[in-house]
Amino acid sequence: MYDSLKHPFQNFTTMKHYNIKIATGLLAAGMALAGCSGILDETPRETYTPEFSTKQRGIEGGITALYANLRNLWGNGYWLIANETGTDEYTFGHGGNENDKPIDMSNNGELNATNCRADNLWNTAFSDINTANSVLENGTAIGMSESLLSEARFFRAFDYFWLVQTFGGVPLDLGAGELKFNATATRLSKRNTVPEVYTKAIFPDLLTAVSNLPEVGRVTGGLTKTAARLVLAKAYLTYGWWLENPNNIPTYPEAARTDPDGHDANWYYRQAYEMATTAIANPGKFALQKSFYLVNVGTNDRNSEIVLYADHTESSNYYDGGTNFDWANGNAPGNFARWMCRWDYTFLESSKSSAQWTKFRSVAREAVQGKDRPWKQMATPQEVTKVTFKEKHYDSRYDGTFAYQFRGNWDRSGNASGMGYNANMLPVNPGDSILTFLDEDDASIQWPAASDNGGAGQSNVGAGWLPGRADWVVGPSQISRYKYLNLWKNGIYRTDNGTGLGRPNGDSPRPYPVLKFSELYLIAAEAAVKLGMNSEARNLVNVIRARAGVWTYDNNRQREKSADYSAEMTAATPATITIDYILDERSREFFGECYRWTDLVRTQTWADRAKTYTICGLHAADRTPQTVTRTITPQKYLRPIPQGQLDALDMTAAEKAAYQNPSYTN
Repeated sequence: MYDSLKHPFQNFTTMKHYNIKIATGLLAAGMALAGCSGILDETPRETYTPEFSTKQRGIEGGITALYANLRNLWGNGYWLIANETGTDEYTFGHGGNENDKPIDMSNNGELNATNCRADNLWNTAFSDINTANSVLENGTAIGMSESLLSEARFFRAFDYFWLVQTFGGVPLDLGAGELKFNATATRLSKRNTVPEVYTKAIFPDLLTAVSNLPEVGRVTGGLTKTAARLVLAKAYLTYGWWLENPNNIPTYPEAARTDPDGHDANWYYRQAYEMATTAIANPGKFALQKSFYLVNVGTNDRNSEIVLYADHTESSNYYDGGTNFDWANGNAPGNFARWMCRWDYTFLESSKSSAQWTKFRSVAREAVQGKDRPWKQMATPQEVTKVTFKEKHYDSRYDGTFAYQFRGNWDRSGNASGMGYNANMLPVNPGDSILTFLDEDDASIQWPAASDNGGAGQSNVGAGWLPGRADWVVGPSQISRYKYLNLWKNGIYRTDNGTGLGRPNGDSPRPYPVLKFSELYLIAAEAAVKLGMNSEARNLVNVIRARAGVWTYDNNRQREKSADYSAEMTAATPATITIDYILDERSREFFGECYRWTDLVRTQTWADRAKTYTICGLHAADRTPQTVTRTITPQKYLRPIPQGQLDALDMTAAEKAAYQNPSYTN
């Protein structure tokens, strides 16, 4: 499977290892910076050498590489697994393997330094950080504008923020001094404490970025004050939780839960609230979209709600690192994350004859959202349908997050044409629903007998049927590791389908969202709850819930829908907002977007909210719900330092054990 990060840019130094295992540079070529109306020019210019990094074009190329390297994580399927599987949003699916099962924490393999896919973060982030260090040192030396340098400051802080949330304290010194560019190989390393990472790296860099980044990015998709304020607000919030430590979660390296600057948790909650509300009041070009559907539909990419994205384009596969849009193999920086969230709906069968069952495959892979290559690795537990999205009749986010109707497209395959026949031998045409995941359980559903195709039935996937309906049906209590909701919103979208299926097995050419403007409201609301400001929290949450009640399109029924249930949505908001309710809203708003594990770790609720889940088994005929219990100990709130890092260190076994987070030492 996935062995290493592949990137179009080669290292510009000759070193193999230093204290973070990987080499520092990421550019094979110098890259030109575009003006405010254009996009980053990633066209190769010339060979990159250490000396070139001190020149204007080399420094600018380093900044461009920091944008490019977002693609090594955002759109990476294994990064998605690392942040989603094992939470209340996802468990492993029918195709689950060593990448999925251990991180589920359900006694299907032990999570360790070798199999935890958080290694993607470690490898990418430290390369980025050293590149940013080079940009800042050399750019300052030649008098480059702080506005431009602040882009590097943002990325350095952004990387450190993800690292400290994931691993605890991490090195600030890469071999040349804290926050200094390292151009010499070293195999030694020392981890800093969590407070040091926040107060020496994250906060200073982001505060400078807030002051110096522009309101409107200098390039399309470029960094802004809003992006810096969003990340800074979230960092303040996260550090406040760390200082408070309400559930006595251990940290590593061991450090007192005190702030070097003398502030307490409430001070940081206040900063988070004020920074987030300042960003809301001063949005620049950013704004909420009219409906949730419009945020995520492929025809509206790069919209006003996306504060930062990892860019991919249909016009050039260069933006996927030269990978193939026709048939990709699942390597970064290709955008393939959505594959992980697909069950094998292509096994669905209908009949070509109304007289007798003459089976054919009626739903083929297609280069549209929610209907591309199934890797079957991540499945939605039943609670997602029953609990998280229980307001689905009013809340458009269920419809705008999942594909839960699978429509026939056999006419596009070139292998079949004409009418088909489906459940109850009723006729279906291309575009009609072949299978529907129901909103609610229905006792009237009839199911295939065990003798009928091994329990898979005529549908071939173990679906049931209801009187008078032509579509196969699955109730919430029959969601299994074999068949489940497909993640729709970050799926593939192409314009070259024509009358065919297009290219459903290639990397997606869509930009992958990294930061969204809507998150500011929920960051501010969470901080307000911590500060005891309930009315403010409720008002902020209701901005998001009101938008969720606005329908501009019925995505699964594929028809126009103009409806406004914002009054019903806000009326249903509880009078007292709790952290649990904030987490519910965050799941409904950002489901499957790589936020969930860090959300649960930040609020110290992972063990409680994800300790059990319900799902049926691995096979088509499995329809008996099983309650699964996870073992989530306090020590697991940090991921293991990757084994590759430990192997690269010139240390004794005891020293390596001390470097590792304690839960993962032998």
